[in-house]
Amino acid sequence: MPNGSLSRFIERGWRASVGDGLRDLTASASALGVMTLDFGLWTMDFSMSGLHFIVATIEQRRCFSNTFLALNILSVLDDTIAAIATPLGEGGLAVIRISGPQALAFADRCFAPAGKASLKPSAAPTHTIHFGHVMRNGQIVDEALLAVMRAPRTFTREDVVEITCHGGILAVKLALEAALESGARLAEPGEFTRRAFLNGRIDLAQAEAVADLIHSRTELALRAANEQLAGKLSQRINRLRDDLVETLAHVEAHIDFPEEDIAPDTREQLMARLERNVTFMDELLRTAGEGQILRRGIRAAIIGRPNAGKSSLLNQLLGHDRAIVSAIPGTTRDTIAETANIRGLPVVFIDTAGLREAHDEIEVEGVRRSRQTLQQAELILHVFDVAEALTEADAAYLAEFAGKKRILVRNKVDLPARLQLPTVTNGPVVEVCCLSGQGIEALKNAIKELVWSGEIKAQMLEVMINSRHQDALNRGRAATLRALDALRVDLPLELVALELRIAVNGLGEIVGQTTTEDLLDVIFSQFCIGK
Repeated sequence: MPNGSLSRFIERGWRASVGDGLRDLTASASALGVMTLDFGLWTMDFSMSGLHFIVATIEQRRCFSNTFLALNILSVLDDTIAAIATPLGEGGLAVIRISGPQALAFADRCFAPAGKASLKPSAAPTHTIHFGHVMRNGQIVDEALLAVMRAPRTFTREDVVEITCHGGILAVKLALEAALESGARLAEPGEFTRRAFLNGRIDLAQAEAVADLIHSRTELALRAANEQLAGKLSQRINRLRDDLVETLAHVEAHIDFPEEDIAPDTREQLMARLERNVTFMDELLRTAGEGQILRRGIRAAIIGRPNAGKSSLLNQLLGHDRAIVSAIPGTTRDTIAETANIRGLPVVFIDTAGLREAHDEIEVEGVRRSRQTLQQAELILHVFDVAEALTEADAAYLAEFAGKKRILVRNKVDLPARLQLPTVTNGPVVEVCCLSGQGIEALKNAIKELVWSGEIKAQMLEVMINSRHQDALNRGRAATLRALDALRVDLPLELVALELRIAVNGLGEIVGQTTTEDLLDVIFSQFCIGK
């Protein structure tokens, strides 16, 4: 295919409208002998000058999905939703949240103001609180305080009503039913935060930070979530995306005016800019491991022979008695998992059944689960009884788990030592006494250093990408590198533009500038109902 034909083919495909584009691309494909044209995946195969190009997943259903998404957003935001915003169970207080265009009108139907200063929700000024009763079928359900917050100064940028009542299970249930019977719809998981995103109050990365904040198990994780909620990650992604868009604009300008070839110095400038973009992406990608640790924690399996002190070590690390401790070997038959804050990092410690030859069905299952836990663990605490000599089984386990991050824990150091560990081992050796707590702080330090080397600085917490961000960045990086390669070997600028669009759209997924309904469903399904 001649270069000019290829240029016209790609240009017509990208610049066509939804209706005309399908017809034009089909006609172009037929005329030019295109091998494959699959609009389900927007996949095109074609050949040029003996080279084989594959342009895959080009703005997947972009025109169609964005249209359907916009229509769906309009229908969703037309609803008024309600949910319990506090954890279920008995407590002092509970909050029912109502949001949407009819929030104030629906609240009028289920709330009766009491006292001279209280007003009906629809008549109340914004950001005011009113005393009254939640009403259902003409009967008082509970005393309540009702907060009125009018759009746009609310979390969802819609009219919002929050009813605070007593925290009894039945009272809260009936109060929610009163709101639903007044016309509201039960909210889906994360729907309030989803509306905050759809209405432009926060972007998608900030929306994810809300869930991270709720699920934080350490102060460091909480600080990292607050930094992302404040937009620190979004600012970096937007700067990177804007830079790529500017580069794309330069390329598009030369495509629109083909008689003006890119000067060598201009091409070098564009390539230098793209190289800086790749370097910046690499810096962001390096934060993925730390971000995963802060959000999910690290799984640490405690292993060793029966009666080596594994359960006692678990109790010491947790700071309370969680596992049964006995002098009888084989007390632990099942795995026990608990999370502890180790120097600011969430660590999931898993106490396992003793590694030995099992003698009954229950013990067989316990050992099987121990081995399954070992496969999933990122860190191993291998516990030895210093009063017992090293056995062949111990040596075999040391060799078996040599490829994993591990700490060798010499327990019962208050007793006469008979244990001689091999001199060649990977991982530190820490001496402890689980009876007195001796060495436990040193073990915590060793765990922290093995999991996260170096000091945890405040600026590190500003940007901690998650696995979704990592995937989008990897796709954006790969597309940017392909655009760089195309510029280096002087391929048609249309191919450079294709790759840059893929990179821009990939980065746009992180903050929600490019998204699909399926992606939003996946993200917000991880939220609780009421948030």
